[in-house]
Amino acid sequence: MKRFALALDLVDDPLLIAEYEAYHRNVWPEIKKSILDSGIINMEIYRTGNRLFMIMETEDGFSFGNKASMDSSNIKVQEWERLMWKFQQALPGSKPGEKWVLMDRIFELIV
Repeated sequence: MKRFALALDLVDDPLLIAEYEAYHRNVWPEIKKSILDSGIINMEIYRTGNRLFMIMETEDGFSFGNKASMDSSNIKVQEWERLMWKFQQALPGSKPGEKWVLMDRIFELIV
């Protein structure tokens, strides 16, 4: 299993943030299916202020390239992504069009 951490910002507007969270309490079934079909086993999103933090646990063979390829040919995923971009904004310093930014692990406690 692999684990990834990613970050993204939301537009800093309490009403938009509330609407974004409402969508995530009722994620479309097609989106859940696309996540699972890509090899993601578990996904959690946390928020502080307008900053989002995502933890993904995946199958060993998971790749972001394969996920992107699957998403680009899925009409419902594209519709969801367009809708979510209303609420999201790129992190400072991110590449053009980049949404979720992969974070580097800087510490791990191993017991």
